[in-house]
Order: sequence, then C-alpha cells, then structure tokens
Amino acid sequence: MPRTAEIIAVGSELLTGGVTNTNAAFLSRLLTAAGVEVLYHTAVDDDAARLEKAVTIAKGRAELLVFTGGLGPTYDDMTKTAVCAALDTPLVLHPEVVEDMRRYFDRVFRREMPECDMQQAYLPEGCTVFRNPVGTAPGCVFTAGKTTAALLPGVPHECSYMAEHCLLPWLEQVRGQTVRSHTLHIFGLTEPQVQELLDDLLRREADMTLAPYAKPGEVMLQLSARGADERACEARMAPVLAEVRARLGAYLYGADVSGLEETVLTLCRERGLTLAAAESCTGGLIAKRLTDIPGASQVFLGGVVSYTNHVKQQVLHVPENLLARCGAVSAEVARAMAKSAKKMIVLATSDKVGANAVASSFPLASVHTVITDKDLTRTGRSRRGRPGKPGGHRVRGAFRAGGRDRAASDPGRRSGAHPDAVCPPRF
Repeated sequence: MPRTAEIIAVGSELLTGGVTNTNAAFLSRLLTAAGVEVLYHTAVDDDAARLEKAVTIAKGRAELLVFTGGLGPTYDDMTKTAVCAALDTPLVLHPEVVEDMRRYFDRVFRREMPECDMQQAYLPEGCTVFRNPVGTAPGCVFTAGKTTAALLPGVPHECSYMAEHCLLPWLEQVRGQTVRSHTLHIFGLTEPQVQELLDDLLRREADMTLAPYAKPGEVMLQLSARGADERACEARMAPVLAEVRARLGAYLYGADVSGLEETVLTLCRERGLTLAAAESCTGGLIAKRLTDIPGASQVFLGGVVSYTNHVKQQVLHVPENLLARCGAVSAEVARAMAKSAKKMIVLATSDKVGANAVASSFPLASVHTVITDKDLTRTGRSRRGRPGKPGGHRVRGAFRAGGRDRAASDPGRRSGAHPDAVCPPRF
C-alpha cells in the first residue's frame, strides 16, 4: 500500500495560465483523507521527453504517482506513452475499453466512434482499468517495480469522478481497510490559533489524522480514520470529534457542510427566521453568497449596498453625527445599518412576520458584523479570542475577524479601529 504520493499534472495550458489546476487540490484532499501523504505537486507541458524526466525524478521520492491529463485522442495526448516508457511498461489494447467507448459514443453523440479515439484503449500491460461512464478517456492504475502509477483524465468532472469511484476504492482494497472522513468548518479563528487549541489531537497515530487547512475567511479540519468497515471508522472518530467540539465551541459552525452561508440559511429556515442585509465595503458580497445557495429566497428577503456615507445617511438613515463621531467602519454604524435595514425590509414585505438584519463594514484589519432581530443597545465584544457576552436585547451575534480591506477608499475608514480579538457569531 503506497503511503506517499506525487501529483503530476500534464498540459501546456496549466503552465501558460490558461487553465487553473483544480485537480491537484481535489486529489490532495482525497489522498490525504485516505491516509496517503502528498509530498509534491508537479506540472509538465505537453512534451514527452520532459514528462519522462519528471517521472524518473518522481519515482525516486514517492511511492504513488498520480497523473492527470493527456489521455485523449489528439497528437499532444502522450501521457500514457511517456509514463510507460519511463517505467518500462508496454502499452496493450484493452478490448473491453473499446466496447465501453463505442457504447458511450452511441449513447451520447449518436454516431460511431472515430478511429483516432482507438488510441485511448491502449493502456499499460497488467493494469487495473478505471472505466469512465462520464467521458471517453479511461484511466488506470498499475505497478512497476516499487512505483505505483495512476492515470486519470484531465477534465475536472471526469478526474473527480474517477478518483472517488475508482482510485479511492482501489486504495482501500489494496490496504484491506475502509477510510472515512469528516470536514469540520471553523469561523473566527486563524489556522495558528486552531493548531494551538488542538495541538495534541493533531499529533495522533497514523491510522487516524486530524489536519487543518485554511480557506478565505475560515479554517477547515479534515478528520479521517481507517478501520475494518465504516462503523469501525466512525467509532474511532467519535471521541476525537467530541473533543474538538468541546474545545472549539461556537467557533465550530458545521461538519460536512458546503460553507457558512449554507449553515446560516439552514438554521434560519429551521427556526422560521428571515434575513435582510445592509452592506458597505462588502459591496453586496453577503447577499451574493447567500443567493448562490438554492432556496435562499425562503429566508433571504433582500438588502442594501450603502457604499458611501451619503447612501448610509439618505437610504439607511444613519445619523450624520454618528458617522462623524465613530467613522463608517465601526460597530456603532453597523448596528444602525442593521436596525434600519430590518425596518425597511419588514415594511416592504408586509406578508412576512419580522426579519433579522445583518450589517457589516470592513476596516483594514477587522470586520464588524451585527446580527439582530430586535433593537440593540450595544454589540458583544471579546478579547484574546474568547467568545464575548452580547449586550442589548436579543442580540443574535456580533463578531469581528481579521481580513484584507476590499475598498480602501470607503469614507470614514479608520485603520486599526476596535483592536479586539475575534468573537464568533451566535446563530
């Protein structure tokens, strides 16, 4: 069973900037969850000699080489030829692959398979074929000496399908164990803070891993375990998952969810709440991310983008003296925006009973967000990264987080204002 891997992406378009290599990120997550450590990412153009050299280097530093791209029928699709030459393995015709391809062309394109596509049916001798029901190019995995090579299509949806439905089961079969994982989502903490809180849990035995990785605006944890079957895996992960929840508390907002926006909408829907937004420097981003989720209209009613102080005053009725005293980027102004947005949306949607409102504003190093369902007197704040105690009447949440300024020209910006630590939202 290979325990280390290198991902080698083939295609000149990856090096010219024409295409982003999303396959590498997906495969890294899948292999890591399966207990295979990814040591290197390599990208090679459509040149057989350079690819052979890359294979020669890679086989000396990783046990599993995963190739993406270059499996098609055109002249520049030479991945199989170059890889087999470097690993001294012949290519042979696989009749079952020919039949698969002919059926695919008949079903999808309603025509006979072109003769040039026949080269896709030539695969390494002795390989395990990965059949491709979502495309024409098959994949495969084979072993030559101490090196195992997996060949996958470069088209992202074909690559991800084959990796999940072919490569991962093959790895589990070779290992004789099942691998299961959960993805945990954290908002309001940086990756170093997460590592500090979970240091001992991150240093676990090889058959169960807990690995953090940062994304824009949040930190994610990949919890994976190996066992005889799915039930055994879940049993091994249960105490670790419970400990993570206990240590992170409100900072952990979901497990195996698509993101924060889906979680907010789901919780609002479950509790019969509606949502409106008043935004400044986010420029409509909150509304955009919410409405990207199917069914958002059941919860999200609308919003106002008040980018300038003038619009804050004229549309959201934020007092001019409040803007002058506190600045556009402040918890006080965010609170006033939220209160006004709530009133406006409720009046505009008389068939709705009540509405929550979200207001946000971003200085250079912080974000102030207020979530309310009734009038507020003050926002909750915290120090040293610990959850604060919200004040006022039924404050649903008040939080801030580090981040880059999206619009440095926003009037009233005060760099470095409100230097409190992060406080998570309380939905």
